[in-house]
Amino acid sequence: MAEKTKSGNAIVETIKTIVYALLIAGVFRTLFFQPFWIPSGSMKETLLIGDFLFVNKMAYGYSYASCPSVIIPRFGVDIDAEDICGFAKGGNTRLFGGEPERGDVVVFRHPVTGRDFIKRLIGLPGDRIQVTNGVLIINDVPVELQDDGVFEEIMDPQGPQGLRPRCENGPVGDGGVCLKERQIETLPNGVSHEILNIGNTSLDNTGVYTVPEGHFFFMGDNRDNSTDSRVPQTAGGVGFVPYENLIGRADRIMFSSAGRSMLYFWTWRGDRFFKRID
Repeated sequence: MAEKTKSGNAIVETIKTIVYALLIAGVFRTLFFQPFWIPSGSMKETLLIGDFLFVNKMAYGYSYASCPSVIIPRFGVDIDAEDICGFAKGGNTRLFGGEPERGDVVVFRHPVTGRDFIKRLIGLPGDRIQVTNGVLIINDVPVELQDDGVFEEIMDPQGPQGLRPRCENGPVGDGGVCLKERQIETLPNGVSHEILNIGNTSLDNTGVYTVPEGHFFFMGDNRDNSTDSRVPQTAGGVGFVPYENLIGRADRIMFSSAGRSMLYFWTWRGDRFFKRID
């Protein structure tokens, strides 16, 4: 009988340990850092498909969007942050709120779909944003641009979704070199970062966007391959993003894999481990 009691106690203690570990992990993810895996190439070359990073939630404080979403399609799990913390939605406010800065790389909830996006913060409340001939204009002043050669990558399926890159040098066969024009863009507050251009698109010439109070304007660094605030929500874009939809700031890449799975160690990008995000 004593052996059965010990065995039963061991099972209970194991279950309790697992529950406590899950609770601690949930609190840690909710309050401090959220893991994020880059699924698309909209932020190249700052972020590549397969980069893994932690989002700093403390940077901007907390809102309903700070609650984690758990989406595992294979097992039919789709728990949204709003399902857990939807009671806190509304008012466009944050607890311990911090102000984001122009040029931050930010993870936010899409205002319509609720899915997590990652883009660069370009426009603050009250700003006038426009793109003319591919040049970003903020409050009627074109940003500083400096040519920086070309960005090269191999034309191959990338990431778990097997996405293929778009190239400035036209259709490229598998294994060929895909090229994009690269420039250094400097924002009004002095933040400099790389942007890529593929060619002339409708998003290279836009009207003027006036950012509403309590909202922000985001763009991808891979300018011709990014669905961002230049496209209104009614047309499937991001539009203006409310303050309460910000999740956190991306500061550093922890790990990077160029393959279909992070287990394919031969595809790991050793030069991107612990790389700072600018």
